[in-house]
Amino acid sequence: MLDEYDFSDRKGIRGKYSSKIKGGYAIRIFDGEKVKETKHLAVIESDVHEYFPDSRAINKALRKLISLIPEKPAAR
Repeated sequence: MLDEYDFSDRKGIRGKYSSKIKGGYAIRIFDGEKVKETKHLAVIESDVHEYFPDSRAINKALRKLISLIPEKPAAR
């Protein structure tokens, strides 16, 4: 970091929001006041990341798995 970014006088709490992120979260993209798009994000473990390094690989594997399920589960 550059010298002008001096955070030595500030106290942060490491992992303050990590428990909230572990459950996954959604990002909503707005167009004016209407939700244009929602992106759902999930945290994957490092051993899974070795096999599925990006969103494309994860979605491809999950879609293949979904195709093996006989019917869509009922909404909660």
